[in-house]
Amino acid sequence: MAQSPVPAELDRYRKQILFAPVGIAGQQRLQAATAVVLGCGALGSASSEMLARAGVGRLRIVDRDFVDLSNLQRQSLFTEQDVAERLPKAVAAARRLRAINSRIEIDPLVEDAGPHNILRLIQAADIVVDGTDNFETRYLLNDAAQETRIPWVHAGCVGSVGQMMAIRPGKTACLRCVLPEPPVPGTTETCDSAGVIAPAIQIMASLQVVDVLKILTGQADLIPPVLTIVDVWNLSLRHINLAGVSQAQNCPCCQGTERLWLQGQRGTQSAVLCGRNSVQLAPALSEQGSLAQLADRLRSSGEVRSNPFLVVFRPHDGEFELTIFQDGRVIVTGTNDPAEARSVHARYLGL
Repeated sequence: MAQSPVPAELDRYRKQILFAPVGIAGQQRLQAATAVVLGCGALGSASSEMLARAGVGRLRIVDRDFVDLSNLQRQSLFTEQDVAERLPKAVAAARRLRAINSRIEIDPLVEDAGPHNILRLIQAADIVVDGTDNFETRYLLNDAAQETRIPWVHAGCVGSVGQMMAIRPGKTACLRCVLPEPPVPGTTETCDSAGVIAPAIQIMASLQVVDVLKILTGQADLIPPVLTIVDVWNLSLRHINLAGVSQAQNCPCCQGTERLWLQGQRGTQSAVLCGRNSVQLAPALSEQGSLAQLADRLRSSGEVRSNPFLVVFRPHDGEFELTIFQDGRVIVTGTNDPAEARSVHARYLGL
């Protein structure tokens, strides 16, 4: 069957249009779509670049952080010039994406996603791409997606291992079906404790974008209900079947109306400590693993001092100091900005 001629305004996407599952109709749907990339670090950089090149008509880039030299190893949108200018990641990403594709709309938002603004941040989106670096924001996004019925594609990477799943409210398992409770802070590895290699980021972002393209071109039913886990160093891939999990678990979020993170009942509460250049972060449900185990795990990333009541951790860069208490509270010294404190907390303690 002869291919229909490609309209002149779509010519830059010709090779993508020649891929039969996309075609002209799929490309036109991409042009009409709005995608939110929540978090523009490593995964967010890679996925937003692919979406811009694919011609998704409107990209909303949300991130709370600034570009740092250590980001450049894996965060593919950024350059040394962005570091020198200390640009917010959302702003630097928008500048680069506009240079890649000037025909699409890019909306950078320098904001910290929370219960107060998450619904506004994802408003009118056709899809949300998970580029976050912490479980708290993912559970918040999961609640917001169930509330608005907006699909989202989760991914995460540590070391050489990544995981990914598409979540379509009303049709698939949600994050709480797979992980009913977030891991206790300090009990899981993070990129700052175990590192991460760029190939793992690129592969997981690519898998994310494949599912985004399927959803935005109206082919979401082609996405299998699985959690995909890839280890790029050991060249392994496995799928965990999630069909029927939400019903079997009787998930209170996607099978019910429980929205603990969206309603602010769960999540980190923050308070600026007057005159101390410090922010206290306290989980709404305080729980802490073994302080001794936490101290052992953090030693590879910096200086650790501890006693039976707390752990004091200063990362190798020396910019911040974290004091972790048995009840789950953390005081981040070196900033008066709650958003920056939460970012440091997520970097080293993984929530």
